[in-house]
Amino acid sequence: MTRAHAQRLSQMDRSFLVYENPRAPMHVGAVVILDARPLRTDEGGVDVARIEEYLAARLHLIPRYRQRLAWTPIERHPVWVDDDRFQLRYHVRHTRLPRPGSERQLARVAGRIFSQHLDRDRPLWELWVIEGLEGDRFALVTKIHHCMADGVAGAELLAALLTATPVAKPDPPPVWLPRPPPGDLALARDALVRALATPFEVAGAAWEAVRAPRALAARARELLGAASRTLASGIGPAPATPFNQPIGPYRRVAWLVMDLSRVRRTAKALGGTVNDVVLTVVAGGVRRFLRRQRHEDVDHLDFRVLTPVNTRRPTPERRFGNYVSAWIVRLPLDERDPRAAFRRVHEQTVQLKERHAERAVEALARTSALTGPLLLALGARLVNAGAAPFQMVVTNVPGPRQQLYLLEAPLLDVHPLVPLLGTLGIGVAVFSYRDHLSWGFTADWDLVPDLHAFARGVETAFERLCRAAGTAEKPDDGAPPA
Repeated sequence: MTRAHAQRLSQMDRSFLVYENPRAPMHVGAVVILDARPLRTDEGGVDVARIEEYLAARLHLIPRYRQRLAWTPIERHPVWVDDDRFQLRYHVRHTRLPRPGSERQLARVAGRIFSQHLDRDRPLWELWVIEGLEGDRFALVTKIHHCMADGVAGAELLAALLTATPVAKPDPPPVWLPRPPPGDLALARDALVRALATPFEVAGAAWEAVRAPRALAARARELLGAASRTLASGIGPAPATPFNQPIGPYRRVAWLVMDLSRVRRTAKALGGTVNDVVLTVVAGGVRRFLRRQRHEDVDHLDFRVLTPVNTRRPTPERRFGNYVSAWIVRLPLDERDPRAAFRRVHEQTVQLKERHAERAVEALARTSALTGPLLLALGARLVNAGAAPFQMVVTNVPGPRQQLYLLEAPLLDVHPLVPLLGTLGIGVAVFSYRDHLSWGFTADWDLVPDLHAFARGVETAFERLCRAAGTAEKPDDGAPPA
């Protein structure tokens, strides 16, 4: 007889359920572009049946895709259980663009898809097959609830679904038997055992303090010091901008692609990292957008971004879920010289690394594990009230360097998308694949109707940084500084 099974969500995973509301669906995703020619049917469309067959053969690599949420009695904590009603065809959707569909039309459709909430009574993911894209291409729009995966986990899931060599026909899928969920009595018992174990965990920590007081004191000082420095650097709500207003439920998306080798050369020439280039380019793009599109004075604007930091260790149990911390970085919007802006960004990231600033989030995560949902609810309320200590999220996730395939269709590009919440009207995600660095932009439909102008501003900021670094490939167009 199959044993009952349930797995508790961590407090960080749970936070994305708490933050979600009717105006803020909390799923991450991507617009994935593939070559359509190897999957053409005799009628000229994309063979969706083959794609479904292929996914069915790969789902055993991603067990979370066949699990749904359940809730423990009394404490109402979410757990993962196998979905005995799982149907792949519910999660795989199919639509098409009017041929030949442009990428701008694709972005419009992707924005509408990304605006729709996932059904919490089913496994929290969807995959949309969109055919008709110009250039003999088609797209997949993926949606995964943030409680299932962070950016790094999402990249690993993509690698699990795809293959490094073309596959004409997948192997038959392994037999899957859903495990029954525990009953309320078993879940209540497990919660009671966990609650009773907490004092012993505290006692164990106290015993460790007795055995190794210096080591524990040093660890505590490190965590508290990182937390205090982070709070001091970003204390209080960040100043509002025209796109930091209460968001609505509808989304726009856009993307652009850069040459990854050129980004790396620019980072090397300026003595920093790819992430330093990303943050400097975002600073230039925000500066240009606010000055030219919103006519704002940015020379005295304290503009802060939250940039996630991966804390995942390469272990099987950490393949899913969220294992991230974060930095708060002040972007130099007052700096017209891109080289000087890069230097200021680089100095900040070096200091954040040396001070282990990401430990602040670790300290908060440990606190929330003791306080339960109270701290999460307070954080959600503050963010939704416009009291976040940053104005934008900028995430940079390294992806696979080798060519990947869906069956025999080569993967061409991956444009990542992040959720919005509260008063965060624009989100930026960066993802590397092969020799490309793809920028994905998510924005509130009403706050940023000119999202394409923001994307152009980011592209212009990159060209200006390349000219300053001596890595420009385009001639100077004589445009005035942003």
